[in-house]
Amino acid sequence: MLTRAAGAHASPAVHVTLAPMTIASFFSQRRRLLLLCAATVALHYLTIDWLGTRLGASERTQRAPAVVSAQLRLALPPRMAATPLPEIAPLEPAQATPARPRKPPAAPRPSTAEIPAEAPAAPEASASAGGGSGAGEGGAPAAAQAGATPAAPVLPSAPPPDTAPATAETAPPAEAPAIPGVRRYKVNLPPSADFALDIKRVDADGTSWSGVAGMSWHSDGSRYKLSVEAGISMLVTRLNLLVLTSEGEIDDYGIAPAKATEKRRGRSETATHFRRDERRITFSATERSYPLLTGSQDKASVLFQLGGIGRADINQMGTPIDIFVGEDKEANIFRFELVGEEEIETAMGRMVTWHLSRPPKPGTYSSRLDVWLAPGRNWYPVQIRNTEANGALTTQTVSKITLTPAGQ
Repeated sequence: MLTRAAGAHASPAVHVTLAPMTIASFFSQRRRLLLLCAATVALHYLTIDWLGTRLGASERTQRAPAVVSAQLRLALPPRMAATPLPEIAPLEPAQATPARPRKPPAAPRPSTAEIPAEAPAAPEASASAGGGSGAGEGGAPAAAQAGATPAAPVLPSAPPPDTAPATAETAPPAEAPAIPGVRRYKVNLPPSADFALDIKRVDADGTSWSGVAGMSWHSDGSRYKLSVEAGISMLVTRLNLLVLTSEGEIDDYGIAPAKATEKRRGRSETATHFRRDERRITFSATERSYPLLTGSQDKASVLFQLGGIGRADINQMGTPIDIFVGEDKEANIFRFELVGEEEIETAMGRMVTWHLSRPPKPGTYSSRLDVWLAPGRNWYPVQIRNTEANGALTTQTVSKITLTPAGQ
């Protein structure tokens, strides 16, 4: 009984019944897990892509945009036969006077009616008085003095009477004949710019050295200024070995220099003057002078005159270009011949150029001058080379071109 009672009063057993997991519920849970993983991966991918896009945009803003430059190539003009090179001799001292008076004579000459009748005898009386030998024929000097009028003694110093009509006396002086010059060219000068150039030189003994140069071309269309400074770069400065300057006007013939100077290290500065009122070229280092011909240049301005000739009409280069150049103590005609189109290496990249050459002229100048003009860059002179008679070679190649406002 006790046992039953104990059994009757015992706590009832708790039974937990677990429902069996079906296949559908298993795959439903897995699908949710896969979707969660896929969403996580997609979110990471989008985040990485967004960060990459932002970083790429930042790099593109800091990086300079790529510039695609086109090289201008022009067809070379047909070659034509050249005429013989003329010889221009220095002017004689008597020729160095102005060819055309600036002011016509203001004082009118006396008419023939105002001259006394004894005027023809006046020179003989003057000669007798000056010679002191008039007592030869029975007192002829006394007779001459008795018949002379008070005005007679002053007539020998006056100009001879002018018998031309009055209309001819008031006519302006005849136009002086133009000084014969070389061929005239059409010129379209390039815009103002500053240039940096690298210099490479090889001396006659094989010694090599390098330097730098600066060239400045400024024009406002009516006047211009040009300077060239070449030297060696030092640690904190530059040692100039050569300084050239040129300034003047722009006219129908292109560059019209008024004054050019040259200063070499250790030497005094020299100047070349282009005196257009006197139509002659003079020099500070000598009394010699030359006629001022059409389109005359100095050794610095001739480079940009060449560029202006090519820029105006490339067909002008089908024949040699003749330019009268004044330098140091003399002036000569520089004849530049078109060698052809060439590509040159510069610090700015490869450039398509037209190569012009002035060969040596025996008896005048012994060096060879080569100039490379870049049609795609306003026909600027981008390379200049001078080959001396002893074999020394100096090459200047552009490394930077900076366009500047006109007239500055």
